[in-house]
Amino acid sequence: MKVICVVSARPNFMKIGPIHRAFQATGEVDSVVVHTGQHYDPGMSEVFFRDLGLPEPDYHLGIGGGSHAEQTAGVMVAFEKIVLEEVPDLVLVVGDVNSTLAAALVAAKLHVPVAHVEAGLRSGDRRMPEELNRICTDALSDLLFVTELSGLENLRNEGISEEKVHFVGNVMIDSLIHCRERASNEKIVERMGLRSGDYILMTVHRPSNVDLERPLSEVVRLIEGLA
Repeated sequence: MKVICVVSARPNFMKIGPIHRAFQATGEVDSVVVHTGQHYDPGMSEVFFRDLGLPEPDYHLGIGGGSHAEQTAGVMVAFEKIVLEEVPDLVLVVGDVNSTLAAALVAAKLHVPVAHVEAGLRSGDRRMPEELNRICTDALSDLLFVTELSGLENLRNEGISEEKVHFVGNVMIDSLIHCRERASNEKIVERMGLRSGDYILMTVHRPSNVDLERPLSEVVRLIEGLA
């Protein structure tokens, strides 16, 4: 069985890692890794392939940045050629980024079954591009692998056939277990001169939080309060 696994952004790598290793362990699945290049900086891409033990991608589309439309269209054009060349039995997508939807659209229109890992997650906010990607990808998918109970309810409310839905738990935990021993030996806290309990790690990246002055100011006030 040939499966194309599509990765594109930092969160995807952590989900595809355990899946790819599981496919390899069966000896019965030809796992073809396609990296769309939506995240292309070495610190957001190559480092994760190395740390998670992923092989070099079989294909690297090099899509890069751009608007939502540019990214989605670019992935669709490039990915269609790969699907036509590889003739997979299944296209597996993860998460909710633009590449997830783009790959699912291509596969569905070429009549290749689609599997969506982390299906059914919803924020209820359709202003989020990720929310639109989730809804559309789930509507296109033939296999929906759900990580939490709320996903089952969301898919049921949207009329998705229960025969397509499988509650499997969160594959990110498999990545955690795989990396736990190596992470426990990491000396980054010492290298940065930090002491346990004396620091807080934050990531602030969603456009709705950082692109406008008012929400960004609120984030800064939050940081000042924590400090």
